[in-house]
Amino acid sequence: MTDIIVEEGLVVEEGLPNPFGATWDGKGTNFALFSANATRVEVCLFDASGAKETARIELPEYTDQVFHGYLPGIGPGTFYGYRVHGPYEPNAGHRFNPHKLLLDPYARAHAGQLTWNPAVFGYKMESGDDLTFDERDSAPFMPKCVVVDPDYDWQGEAGRLNRPWDQTIIYETHVKGFSKLHGGVPEKLRGTYAGFGQQPVVDYIKSLGVTAVELLPIHTFINDSNLLEKKLTNYWGYNTIGFFAPDPRYASDVPNSLREFKEMVARLHAAGLEVILDVVYNHTAEGNERGPTLSFKGIDNASYYRLMPDKKRYYINDTGTGNTVNLSNPKVIQMVTDSLRYWAEHLHIDGFRFDLGTILAREVYGFDEQSGFLKAVDQDPVLTALKLIAEPWDCGPGGYQVGGFPPGWAEWNDKYRDTVRDFWRGQASVAALATRISGSADIFNEYGRRPWASVNFVTAHDGFTLNDWASYNDKHNEANGENNQDGSSSNRSWNCGTEGPTDDKAIIALRNRQKRNMLATLLLSQGTPMLLAGDEFARTQHGNNNAYCQDSEISWVDWELNADAKALLAFTKDLIKLRQTYPALRRSRFLTGAHDAVLDVRDLTWINANGQEMQQAHWQDGNTRCLGMLIDGRSQKTGIRKRGDDATLLLILNSYDGVVDFTLPQTEGGRQWTLLIDTNMVAAEPDTQFPVGATYQVTGRSLLLFVRSA
Repeated sequence: MTDIIVEEGLVVEEGLPNPFGATWDGKGTNFALFSANATRVEVCLFDASGAKETARIELPEYTDQVFHGYLPGIGPGTFYGYRVHGPYEPNAGHRFNPHKLLLDPYARAHAGQLTWNPAVFGYKMESGDDLTFDERDSAPFMPKCVVVDPDYDWQGEAGRLNRPWDQTIIYETHVKGFSKLHGGVPEKLRGTYAGFGQQPVVDYIKSLGVTAVELLPIHTFINDSNLLEKKLTNYWGYNTIGFFAPDPRYASDVPNSLREFKEMVARLHAAGLEVILDVVYNHTAEGNERGPTLSFKGIDNASYYRLMPDKKRYYINDTGTGNTVNLSNPKVIQMVTDSLRYWAEHLHIDGFRFDLGTILAREVYGFDEQSGFLKAVDQDPVLTALKLIAEPWDCGPGGYQVGGFPPGWAEWNDKYRDTVRDFWRGQASVAALATRISGSADIFNEYGRRPWASVNFVTAHDGFTLNDWASYNDKHNEANGENNQDGSSSNRSWNCGTEGPTDDKAIIALRNRQKRNMLATLLLSQGTPMLLAGDEFARTQHGNNNAYCQDSEISWVDWELNADAKALLAFTKDLIKLRQTYPALRRSRFLTGAHDAVLDVRDLTWINANGQEMQQAHWQDGNTRCLGMLIDGRSQKTGIRKRGDDATLLLILNSYDGVVDFTLPQTEGGRQWTLLIDTNMVAAEPDTQFPVGATYQVTGRSLLLFVRSA
């Protein structure tokens, strides 16, 4: 290894084993690193460019499996990394190699990007044999950790917004892609945290009526070498290497990336918008036994990763990415919960969506709702106050666990997505639809869980956009360089008669109506709706249903809106306003359909086209494609036994090709039905009323919403 010249006058003191990471106290910096199996640890300091290593200091103390030391005079802006000594015994699960500069798992900021070079591998990469030992220095090719000043003037902001779940509408988007083409953002700020926090961006999101922004991963991540070779990139960011730091590539001013991120959060909060982070604690960017040594693998491979019990050279791969983070290890659980608390307490984040969340609750024998991680979260007063959303599946055995998470958690409900998509293309029954739009009680109604536990979505970052769902039967992922073999082939989509763009007015009209149907179903269903950014004005990815590697105009939001796009945007805003106006659309209790004899009210009644209650024969008739959902606003709203005072609503959904004559049902308390939404119209005539018992001609493939009036 290269001889290092230590800066004159640099001294090291014992320091403390807590907190982990590099902690500046105003006079110096304490370094603390967990490793159960290392023999010694050196902290390496670099010059202001991050290129030259200027000092290498052994941490003098080892307390409770933590190496630690204190460096007086070392402060914010200092670039650093670790070299960790120990056995290189892959067959025993150990891959220590002090020739490799390692990122601090607790680093609050990073600078620079990884350069893919054979030196970043712990073994002789050219040989393909991970049992070999590589002595090349990786420091010139590694990003560096940065000591930060944690102080930030939040200017009176109290912190998290704590909006009730039943009032929540989530807007999923990407920090870079959302502002990259936005004309209201200064060009130098587009695609950055500062750009996302610009007033025109915040004002637009606020104007929609959504209440929370869910950001695709912003933790520091690595670009895969195979993508870079194809001149592509890991655009989505599901390849984390640092769980405490915002990725510097989204910063307009890299040394101040942390401050810039905080400013973005503060501006969103000032607009009443919660911030939810999509987080990846299930795996890291280090891959399997042939992956690079960047951090955890070189710090304590046997602690941080799940290894094959009988062949510790190899990794358990329940994530499909090469490795699986070992959430059975208490120190690893601590790292994840420390990370969550850090983002919540110091950066005011309101909640988290956990990628491949089943992994976090996986123990030796599979998914366990009493796993160490879930128990740690459940007893934590900070974490239990957050919005916690699981993606409840992974690719391991028993990995599909929709409905399996404990009380307090919400979950992505892919059964909702699949059923709603199928219904509007004529391939799902009204019985299946009824269960989903009423809150998926069959999945979530136990242990006191509420309808909001079902995070409903019809599109997400992964898959077709709404426009493409109505425009393509098949995926078109050629730009990804995988011969269109990547991405799901099961899209439950329908192109309405021709593949891709068309000038056919009839097809365009049908597609526009189908988009309105999907948005209306999503925003008028019981549960928590999640809207994919750009769907409100029909953003397209040109049929690409797996744009994970497209940091390009395929993924970026196009803000040039035609007349149809503007009309759909206005329609979406109207839908969100209706959801906010009528509490019956977002009940905090499951609708059961049972008659309450004391209150003499039935909260939910399913209506057929004759205006009568659906009978068993109707539910069993596979040809039934039209359904009415009558929600009585007088029904009990909370645990207190009294009648409600909300408006009574009638939702009609018709997936037939043709018109259905629907008799508007009789109800107590009103003689008229006022039309609020008809997806056959761009906008319904205001205050259009119909008497009880009147017949309304419901257009084929359309949705309507009525409110009962006197």
